[in-house]
Amino acid sequence: MGKKRKQVRIFLAAFCFLLPFLVLYSLFTIWPVIQGFYVSMHKWTLMGKQEFIGFENYLDFLGDKSFWGALKNTFKFVLITCPMLVVVALSLALLANRPTRMKRSLRIIYYLPSVLSVSIASLIAGSVFAPYKGLLNGVLVWAGIIKAGEDLQFLMDKSLVWVTVSTMTVWWTVGFSMLLFVSALQEISPEMYEAAEIDGATKSQQLRRIVLPLLKPTIWLVILLQTLACFKVFGQIFNITGGGPANSTRPIIQYIYESAFEKGKMGYAASMSYVLFAILLVFSLIQQKIQRKGESR
Repeated sequence: MGKKRKQVRIFLAAFCFLLPFLVLYSLFTIWPVIQGFYVSMHKWTLMGKQEFIGFENYLDFLGDKSFWGALKNTFKFVLITCPMLVVVALSLALLANRPTRMKRSLRIIYYLPSVLSVSIASLIAGSVFAPYKGLLNGVLVWAGIIKAGEDLQFLMDKSLVWVTVSTMTVWWTVGFSMLLFVSALQEISPEMYEAAEIDGATKSQQLRRIVLPLLKPTIWLVILLQTLACFKVFGQIFNITGGGPANSTRPIIQYIYESAFEKGKMGYAASMSYVLFAILLVFSLIQQKIQRKGESR
């Protein structure tokens, strides 16, 4: 009996510590999810609930060309930006992990853009890529790559605008992934490098045979986190291009925002949010399945 009472006391003590978190999590996370699904089942405007329509909102987007266009733009952003983020983050981590005096300074420099708000980062990107007065076009004219007055339209050309948005996103968000890679690199024992050097392995061979295999769990984690983050892109595109030119960069989050707060279709916007949630869930499950297969080999 004494042992059971002790276990009960431990359980109650743990529950008391967890209770504030559970209350706040339920209030600000679980309840909004339930309420959002309730809204998606109704014709709901900015004035409030109109009528119950079941799954009609979920059927409406099947014929909505704007929805599929925004979803296509989102997939394009993910396919362009996510690989860039992983490769650049790993490259910066390898540079910042070298045993030099600049090691700590490099980590700070690489991470600094991440502390900027999306508005400030977008303002900087707009100034860099702007035509005629932007920094990048000025450098290209100075270097003789393009002629004066023939500036590249980074914010208006449908192809170059993706370069602008993706490059800005990588520069702004790469710091967090870089730190994850640095943390994983520090867990690799120096003795492994020394043994490889004794066996005559070059730096590139050490990278392929030692570093990359040991970084696989972190690489999968970064891919998952960045894929989810890229699917939820909104702020930088909205601030830099507004979804243009001609809605060619409008992501699904922006279309949800416009449907809810500009068109007043709260129920329809809620249904699209749950579709996006389902897509993210499927991608997460696929990624985890591929990761498990890779680890089991």
